[in-house]
Order: sequence, then C-alpha cells, then structure tokens
Amino acid sequence: MQRNPLTLAALTGAWIALLPNGALWLALLALPETHSPRGALFVAGFALIVAAATTGLLSLFAWSRSIRPAATLFLVAAALGAYFMFSYGIVIDPTMMVNVLHTDPAETRDLLNWRLFAALVLLAGLPLWVVWKMPLERLRAPAQALRNLAGLVGSLVLVVGVVLALFADFSSTMREHKTLRYLINPLNSFYALGVLAADSAAQPKGPPQAIGADARALPAGPGAKPPLLLLVVGETARAANFSLNGYARATNPELAATDAISFGAVTSCGTSTAASLPCMFSDLGRVEFGARKGERENLLDLVQRAGLAVLWIDNQSGCKGLCARVPSADAHDAAPGAPPLPPGLCEGGECYDEALLHGLDQRLAALAPQQRARGVLIVLHPIGSHGPAYYKRSPPQRKPFLPECTTNVLRECEPHTLVNAYDNSIAYADHVLAQSLVWARAQSARYEATLLYISDHGESLGENGLYLHGVPFSMAPSEQTQVPMIAWLAPGSPTRADCLRELRGAPLSHDNLFHTALGLLRVQAGEYRASLDAFAVCR
Repeated sequence: MQRNPLTLAALTGAWIALLPNGALWLALLALPETHSPRGALFVAGFALIVAAATTGLLSLFAWSRSIRPAATLFLVAAALGAYFMFSYGIVIDPTMMVNVLHTDPAETRDLLNWRLFAALVLLAGLPLWVVWKMPLERLRAPAQALRNLAGLVGSLVLVVGVVLALFADFSSTMREHKTLRYLINPLNSFYALGVLAADSAAQPKGPPQAIGADARALPAGPGAKPPLLLLVVGETARAANFSLNGYARATNPELAATDAISFGAVTSCGTSTAASLPCMFSDLGRVEFGARKGERENLLDLVQRAGLAVLWIDNQSGCKGLCARVPSADAHDAAPGAPPLPPGLCEGGECYDEALLHGLDQRLAALAPQQRARGVLIVLHPIGSHGPAYYKRSPPQRKPFLPECTTNVLRECEPHTLVNAYDNSIAYADHVLAQSLVWARAQSARYEATLLYISDHGESLGENGLYLHGVPFSMAPSEQTQVPMIAWLAPGSPTRADCLRELRGAPLSHDNLFHTALGLLRVQAGEYRASLDAFAVCR
C-alpha cells in the first residue's frame, strides 16, 4: 500500500522523538520535579513537542523524491548524536559542533568502536529499512504542497498548544536546566550548524584585523641576551591531577625535582581546543573575544611584526589558524638537518609528544638570524591528554599507574582504570615538560630563556556522568575550566622567581597569557596591558 511522503515524515519524527532522544528523557526523568503525575504529564508533553517539531521540519521535504534522503539525514544525525550524548554525557551546542568540524582523521579513529556502529544499526539502520522500502504515492505538486503545508501548520499548532498548556512547568524547567535544550536530538545539531553558518556569513571578508602596528622589541641593556620563550600549550590537562598542585598521586615527579613554579588557580577561556586556543592567544580576553565581530590577528602575528622570530610546532589537530602567517612545522616531520625520528616515536599516524623536541636545535637555527637576535617565541602544541583514548598518550615504558583503561568506550571502564590512563598521560606530559626545561636551560648561554606551560582546557572523567570536555562554558564544571600553568625562568632572569612563588595561588586566566608573553619577550605594543601581565609585578 502506498503512503504519502508526509506520513513517512511523521513516522520518522515519532521514532526520533522516542528512541534517539533517550539522553533527553533520562535527563528529564532524573529531575525531582518529574517524579509526580504532573511531572509525567510534562515529560509526555515534551515528547509531543519534539515529535511535532521534527515532523514539521521534515514536512518541508515531504516530496516523493526528497523525503527519503531527508529522513536518512535526520536518522543518521540522531543516531550519532544519541551515541555521543549518552556515552560521554556531552551536550551538542555551537561550541561542540565546532569541535566536530575540526576533528581530524586520528581523532575520528579514536572515537570509533563497536558501540557506535551498534547505535547506528539500531537507531538508524532499522528505520532506514522502512524508509527506503515503503512505497510512496506521487501526488500532483499543488496537492502535495497543500498536504505539506497542513503538516507544517499542524505541527506548529501542536507545539504551541502543548507549550501553552504546560507553560508554567515548561518555562521553569528550561530556565533552571538550560542544558536540556542542547539534548533535543537532532534539532540541537541542526541549530548549532545554523548558528555557525550565520556567524560565518556575518564575518567580514578579507584578512584579519591587524594588531600591533606600533609593536617593537625594547632595546636590551648592556650585555643582555635576547629573550627566548618556549611556550607549551598543553592539551586537555586539568589542574586537579597535577601533584604540583596538591594531587595525592606523583604525576609530576620530574618537574617536582626542578625549580619550576606551578600556579594553581588558572581558569581557561573555553572548554575545547577550538574555543580556547584562538581566545588565549588574543589580546581581547574571553568576554570581548566572544563578542568580536570579525577575525583578528593574534600574539604570534604581533611578535613577528615586532621583528622577533616565531615558530609553531604541532603534534595535534592544527593551530586553528593561529600560525597561518608565521613559520610552522609538524612533529611528524623530521627537522631539516636533524637525524630521522627514532623508531617508535611516531606510529600509525600519531606521535608521542617527545617528537616535538626532536631536532628543536635545528629548527631554531633555521629561523632568520636577524629575528633571532631580537628574540624568539617557540610554541609547542602537544597532543597531551587528548581523549577518549588516554592510554595512547603515554608510551608503554612510561605508565606508572596500572591497570589502565584501554578502550575509548569510557563508560565500560572501571573508574580507577580510567583515572590511571589519564594520570599516565599527565605523568608523560611531566616528562616531556622536564625535557623541554632541559632544552630551555641549554639555551641560556645565548638567550634569556623562559619555559611557560599552560593547558587549553580541562577534562571530565565521569564526574556527574560527564566525560571528555566541551560543556558550554557558563555551565561547565571546574574539571573542564581549571587548568595547570607552570613557569621556569633561567638564572639571572629579570623576572624574579622568588616573587613568582609568592603568587602561585593568585587567580589567573587565559586572559593573562597574551600580555605575560609580551612582557617576557620584551615587546612593546599598544595592546599590551601591564595589569594583565601576570609576571609584571615581579619584573
């Protein structure tokens, strides 16, 4: 028997509302206010709203030739959203969608597992069989258009009617539990894509706005060496798991044996690399950066404009556009003139973070001599503790905490094995930082060397049912926003280490990075703010 395409739209909307929205219904049922007959009525009404809204959107495509592709897109998107929201406790908002769009092949591979494929088969495969097997009738265009219009209007009327009938409960629940709106699947994904598309269209075309027009390197005093800042932008490291900050486990044994200084109250600019990295290198600060109307140059551009040498070395998914106008290199590629990468350092398209240091002398020597004479900024971008495959972030010989979780299905892991895998990645980051410090110390004969490490964001390891990162900043737990920052200063540095140690508990944030780096590099520019230079009082 042939069915009208609008019927297929309604069936698809009902299926999506019931099963792929399981994370939404579990979140609603966990609220105390739903544990009553009135609460049950509210949940049922919410389900009607989701089904009607999805059907209404699909009614726009309810034509014999377009409904099947549209339903396929909706079902696959819903199945994928359901899997990731349920497995990792995430929500899908524009920030999370940016992460999705920036995911590289290696990160994608780390997310693949049998549960993902099972979710696709059960939540999308079964209804898709019906979608593509159901015979569809073909009405004349005016008749089908009238039906589709009726379907759209009817869906809107149902949504408005249910919202008005349950307005008191609906408004209070959505106001008190804002994350629920980001669980409505797959409308959350489509909304996020729409926001990103609108933002992209609103961005002025052409090159980014220039900064640092007056930037210059301050003249050095008699006998002074040019500054060298080795800036290590950590990945997914949370401050709470650093023993330098009081964590009970010895996750920082090598740095603990040095004179490095750890700052224990640092807040990130965002909860993802795509959000934090551009923000932390900006002169604007988190609030102004989020409200900016166009793209803008960053710390690397300004330092290069001042005449210093700049180099970005990446062992991650890229610099998010930060290094587009400065020299850059990939840790996978051996430096010119350096010996080949040692066996085992890079395998399967991924490198351990020690690869960032391999051939670093040769990379430094390859920078323009005139620029090096004024100063050097080298940024290392490690893969750090990037999940969910934490066990891949530390080599076999550097795993002090066992047993560790060896799957990317984090809910299957015993909590202590998951923490072990994550802490092993932190301990390995400690080793890489200690080796970075050794390299920086070796440059002290020619440069006024400084090592500065700061992570882009933190990570959730199952606390409150959350895994990974990317929760909207205003709702994010401290595990995702409190990040480590560590500094080491060469002997004789004009920045006094004893003074910095007295500031270890001072509240800092990514807003301080731009200005602190300019201060360490002795670069003068109109954008510099001494009040935001975390080390200015000790210089």
